[in-house]
Amino acid sequence: MYRLMLADDEGIVLDSLKMIIEKNFPGEYRIETAKTGRDVIELAESYRPDIVFMDIQMPGINGIDAIREIKKSNPSVEFIILSAYDKFDYAKEALSLGVLDYVNKPFSADSITQVLGRAARTVDSKRKKRSDDLKIREKMETVMPIIENGFVYSIMFQDSFSEDVENYKQLLGIDADFGCMLALTMGDDQNGNQMTNAVGASVRTQRNYGRIRELIKETLNCVVGSVISNKIPVFLPMENMKMDYEERIGMIDICRDLARRLKKNTDISFRIGIGSVRKLNESMDSYEEALKALVNSVGSVAHVDDLPIQCRYDAEYPIDLERELFDTLRNGNREECERAAGRYYDWMLENYEETDMSVRLKTLEFVLFAEHEAYLNGGMTYHFSERENYLPLVMSAAGNSGLKGWFVNKFGEACRNMKGRKQEHENQVVVRAQEYIRENYQRDLSLDEVSRQLDLSPYYFSKLFKQETGSNFVEYVTGLRIGRAKELLLKEGCSMKEICAEIGYSDPNYFSRIFKKSTGVTPTEYREGVRS
Repeated sequence: MYRLMLADDEGIVLDSLKMIIEKNFPGEYRIETAKTGRDVIELAESYRPDIVFMDIQMPGINGIDAIREIKKSNPSVEFIILSAYDKFDYAKEALSLGVLDYVNKPFSADSITQVLGRAARTVDSKRKKRSDDLKIREKMETVMPIIENGFVYSIMFQDSFSEDVENYKQLLGIDADFGCMLALTMGDDQNGNQMTNAVGASVRTQRNYGRIRELIKETLNCVVGSVISNKIPVFLPMENMKMDYEERIGMIDICRDLARRLKKNTDISFRIGIGSVRKLNESMDSYEEALKALVNSVGSVAHVDDLPIQCRYDAEYPIDLERELFDTLRNGNREECERAAGRYYDWMLENYEETDMSVRLKTLEFVLFAEHEAYLNGGMTYHFSERENYLPLVMSAAGNSGLKGWFVNKFGEACRNMKGRKQEHENQVVVRAQEYIRENYQRDLSLDEVSRQLDLSPYYFSKLFKQETGSNFVEYVTGLRIGRAKELLLKEGCSMKEICAEIGYSDPNYFSRIFKKSTGVTPTEYREGVRS
């Protein structure tokens, strides 16, 4: 049903319109009437019509001004102008207000039914669009928390999957490459730096998560993660790497207000820790800082920069260059890593004396840490004594500049090992698998058996084997068996049964089908074809 309003100062016009509409559209319209400009404006506010027939020459406030006023509060209403004055200026002004049509008096029943039918179709179209928009919004309201949690999880726990982060950034419309993490921890109440009944509060937070997330996003332009234990991780995108003093104070005040609003709306007490601004792949460091800030304070909000719990660098130290050095190492780009190592070492030589022991200690520290990263991530085997000459080499150098080449080379080797040793290890695994298969394909051999020999899960081994050889396990074993069968078929006196037993098939018929599938001919046809 449509809500229709008829506005005209002549009762006969109102009666005529009602009669035409009720006769041609029985039961489709609920109709209200008004005879002055003021009445029509006031009625429109309470009645909220879908369609309005409006006479231009209304007593008091004219029709054009009434349309303009009604559209302020109800911009979607469809207006149809009625007038005994066929004046272009009126029509022009009415059309500029977005009216649907202009009908002259006296009007016919056909003209009214036609224009009203068109108005109804326009209303239907708007309703459908509104309904579709609401459905999309409803779906997005369901999906967005999942997407946001995926983004937060990726930047905190899976920083090596950069393509995942970029996809999430695109979905969420995030352009920033920096941000800080917040840790919201909840409980019934605060006792020192601890929250009481953390488990119970976590359960209640899960039940009220939608409202809590809504309050957080109303307060902060942020991405909200899911409840982890009794904590909610939140990411705040930042355009710059550094948050100045005023921004930090403002952030603390905003978070204090958020904690109060959460308590008021959910009856759950919250404390909020704020980490420092970091690159996206360092978000876990920021989150850990936020947690440390809460542990080392008793306020409802704690910012890591207010507390002596993080490493601080003097103004001259090139912390950005240090981060670049280890980022390139972890990314496995040897050339970029060696260049960054060279630039870092040049900074040390430019700022410290040739015999300064701090340079030598930093040289040894960074080389050992680079190799530590390689051991953890490169699939290498650690040998306790293989670096026993590092300290004597560093200490016996004539000058610091003589260690630059060693420093750069060690970073290059560590970078190569981060990427290459893993590949080398995978290659060795496949080589061992191929050797085992060649030695045992004559019997019933399974993927599980080979995986167990290599101490790998069947799923991982299967993927790795296909990646390295281009064939899956069954295809590879079948290829070996068919190759050996071809050799045996050329020998005099070898029966099909003997050949089957030799290559690991117990059923000659099955062997024949596999052979034909692989070669296009049966074993007998193959033997006769070669001999002829």
